[in-house]
Amino acid sequence: MIFDQTAGTRDAYGKTLVELGASDPKIVVFTADLAGSTKTNLFAQEYPTRFYNMGVAEANMMGTAAGMAMSGLRPFASTFAMFATGKVWEQIRQVIAYPKVPVRIVATHAGLTVGEDGASHQMLEDLAIMRVLPNMRIIAPADAAETSAAIRVAASYDEGPIYVRLSREPFPVIHEDGVAFEFGKAAVEREGTDVTVVACGVMVSTAIEARSRLAAEDISVEVINASSVKPLDAETIVESARKTGAVVTAEEHQISGGLGSAVCELLAEELPTRVTRVGVDDRFGQSGRASDLLSHYGLDADGLVTGIKQILS
Repeated sequence: MIFDQTAGTRDAYGKTLVELGASDPKIVVFTADLAGSTKTNLFAQEYPTRFYNMGVAEANMMGTAAGMAMSGLRPFASTFAMFATGKVWEQIRQVIAYPKVPVRIVATHAGLTVGEDGASHQMLEDLAIMRVLPNMRIIAPADAAETSAAIRVAASYDEGPIYVRLSREPFPVIHEDGVAFEFGKAAVEREGTDVTVVACGVMVSTAIEARSRLAAEDISVEVINASSVKPLDAETIVESARKTGAVVTAEEHQISGGLGSAVCELLAEELPTRVTRVGVDDRFGQSGRASDLLSHYGLDADGLVTGIKQILS
């Protein structure tokens, strides 16, 4: 699958599902009246007998997906992140996470980049509320290429539930086609010696941009892509923190409970290290263009440069 320089992770999801559906008849796909937005409509067009639009009934969707998983099928359940986690958290806890049922919850439209839909739809707490659930694995891919790889891994993983966090807006593709994804493994995307940036999702490409700017000031930034938010790659992060002595986390999410909290918890136990968390600081979002919102909340390259300089000062 070939991607442009910028591509949507939800688009990669839809296209990859179609490819997987051809070789795996056990794959079934659910949506809650948002097939076009989640790109699951592509699967519906090719395999209509394995596609289920549950309407605006997300709790029923999760329960039905769990039942099909218990019957030996491989369900993917998709809607916006706000509805895929916040609205149905009880169902996910009771009938998916607790019995360790392999439902693949793939949420699109996460974070501030939902844009004009505003605060009600800009889910900034999903990593936190999914990370706390036992048995739940969490993926926040860095780009479209890694999304495709992660969906392929998720499709064949039958040991328990998975939450995949995708975005509405397209953003830079930093990986080559065929990049590997592995649970519990982070990738050192760029090496450095002065400070470590641990990022996920859209913030990985932002971190690479910030690194390029700081290189002109003789600041060497190591960029780690922690797309496997849970389980986290403790070895890679601790090794990098030991080398640089300073860590910045970057996520399109609240700074509490998400990737930043996970890294802080890890380092507090394994290697006490100075950490600055870049993300949304105890606020809700608001309506606006995605790029303007990222800038306003300090989640663009300028904001990340500020965070890096802050910890180095």
